[in-house]
Amino acid sequence: MATIRTRSRIRELLLRLSAYLAILVALILTLFPVYWIAANSFKFDIDIFAVPPEWVPRNPTLKHYDEAFVQRPFLRYALNSFLVAVGTTAISVTFGTMAGYALARFSYPWQWRKQISFWILSTRMMPPIVSIIPLYLFFNYFDMLNTKSALVIAYTAFNLPFATWMMKSYFQDLPVELEEAAIVDGDTRWGAFLHVALPLARPGLAATAIFCLIISWNEFLLSLVITLTEQSQTLPIGIAGRVTQYSTYWGEISAAGFMACVPIVIFAFIVQKHLVRGLSLGAVKG
Repeated sequence: MATIRTRSRIRELLLRLSAYLAILVALILTLFPVYWIAANSFKFDIDIFAVPPEWVPRNPTLKHYDEAFVQRPFLRYALNSFLVAVGTTAISVTFGTMAGYALARFSYPWQWRKQISFWILSTRMMPPIVSIIPLYLFFNYFDMLNTKSALVIAYTAFNLPFATWMMKSYFQDLPVELEEAAIVDGDTRWGAFLHVALPLARPGLAATAIFCLIISWNEFLLSLVITLTEQSQTLPIGIAGRVTQYSTYWGEISAAGFMACVPIVIFAFIVQKHLVRGLSLGAVKG
């Protein structure tokens, strides 16, 4: 009997160690690229290509940060990305929440709910490059090329279906009896949505917002086609611009790339409590 217990404990210990080892490997694979970009941003150009590589900068310098954010308009690119990403996220989450609630709670004739839901989901199946020419012609007709508002409209068009589908699934997991009780107590449908459903859906709002923000912050293709000037271009375009036909400025790319990660990480830390709950909401149904 003691031997069986010992084997069971050894097996449990090995499984736990295997799990910890797998987590450690995943962390290294995930964090090492970020560390390497950060390390290269503090190296001189000659040290970036040193053999063997310098795992820790021996002579750290802020030269590349000065070149990127003082001598070149990377602060302008970062501000443009911030305004476009925040505007897109706010619009997508606002309208996506209302549309998701309508699909989750209201009844429709002739199975329109399924058809509308499938149509919303099908828009995410289309590659963004397919819509490049129509969007370009649309914004050119209304004289909106090289404007941040054009980027917000284009990004919202691709983020809104995702936000709607996400929030629809979250509202479907909430008990409708709570809203019915609020309506019985004299509240309106709109009041039940604002005072009951919306506060309970905060984890879903956080998860949807962080995904919309990441997609908008990192988007490259649409910004490349719609914007051509420094006043409207976003950070991914500015970073890609340091790859020229004559040279690739790895130091500036590393400095700007590392700083581009900071806002997303800060926002993720702010909403991490709701984000974890939002990602796990609806994962298990019993």
